[in-house]
Amino acid sequence: MSTGICANRHLIKISGEALAGREPGGVDSVALDDIGHELIAAAREDVEIAVVVGGGNFMRGGSSSLPMKRLTADYVGMLATVMNGLYLEQWLVHHGIDTEIFSAIPLDSQIRRYSADAVVQCLHKRQVVVLAGGTGNPYFTTDTTAALRGLELGAASLIKATNVDGIYDADPATDANASRYRYIDYDTAMVKNLKIMDAAAFALCREHNLPIRVVNLGVKGNLQRAVKREDIGTLVAMG
Repeated sequence: MSTGICANRHLIKISGEALAGREPGGVDSVALDDIGHELIAAAREDVEIAVVVGGGNFMRGGSSSLPMKRLTADYVGMLATVMNGLYLEQWLVHHGIDTEIFSAIPLDSQIRRYSADAVVQCLHKRQVVVLAGGTGNPYFTTDTTAALRGLELGAASLIKATNVDGIYDADPATDANASRYRYIDYDTAMVKNLKIMDAAAFALCREHNLPIRVVNLGVKGNLQRAVKREDIGTLVAMG
């Protein structure tokens, strides 16, 4: 099956921290409600949506203070993304949304094993697809997972849903004069050392010209606006 670029297909990256809301170390029901309704609003725009979910609310791979090898910690982090993926998938199903979840880690009794062709088939049917388990390999972040899956699935854009309304030339939390970029090209972002995604993820997007739109997930309707290609947040693309 061809996975060429599909103009109405979008890869959305949602962090585990966003799901934690006010409940660090777990999933907050209010945050889950808010994110779920944002995804429903976006899906109503007759677009194809795949969601890569992080796991930082439970565990960040490689960051454990426990006596744990990096390799093991990364797998724990990937399992954390599976937990978040199941929360999100079950919420969407409960609210009547046709949803499928895939994992890069084999969990065949509960979740389908990730395959780009299988995911594209689901997207063609307008199912919302949740992608869990990271890349299935250690040493890669879920940002890199999002970039990789976006390319594999032929997404027209990667929408990074964050807690800020775009990319700034300084930290807006500490600098009142910080200015938001509406648009910035990959090379300028690299030269200015703007922390948009981890280096591997950003390099993938830059090399294959996968546009990145950074938006504030906390603003109602932003995911819907992003899939409609409205001028919100910051767009990172080829100059």
